[in-house]
Amino acid sequence: MSLSHDLSGAPPGGGPVELRIQCLGIDTTDPARLATFWESALGWRRTYERDHEVVLEPPAGSPQDGVAPDLVFLRVPEAKAGKNRLHLDLRPADQAAEVARLEGLGARRVDIGQGAVSWVVMSDPDGNEFCVLAPLEVAGPAG
Repeated sequence: MSLSHDLSGAPPGGGPVELRIQCLGIDTTDPARLATFWESALGWRRTYERDHEVVLEPPAGSPQDGVAPDLVFLRVPEAKAGKNRLHLDLRPADQAAEVARLEGLGARRVDIGQGAVSWVVMSDPDGNEFCVLAPLEVAGPAG
């Protein structure tokens, strides 16, 4: 049996791909606790909460609302082990101030062997790594 792959991005039969990322699932032993950290870190709102699941969404009416994927914190029995295979990169206006604020919320700086880089690698209270990038520099008009 032979499988052929169309690398154009079009689904079988042609036409645009009608698929989007709805949410990012984050496993945790304590969904409420971890959601509280990210709710404060991002300024997002809690839109669903049960003992086993908490959902965060961007602020209603914000430019991210309906665009950025929701974060869904799901209860699992085991604690995190090893390095994340997927992580968030956050782009602040002021990297140093944001790193300090996140540390105040319970995040900590971590060394995963990144060396001298322009971003700061941190972990949330469950040990999930994320990066705080340098501010985006917008190039001015060419002169």
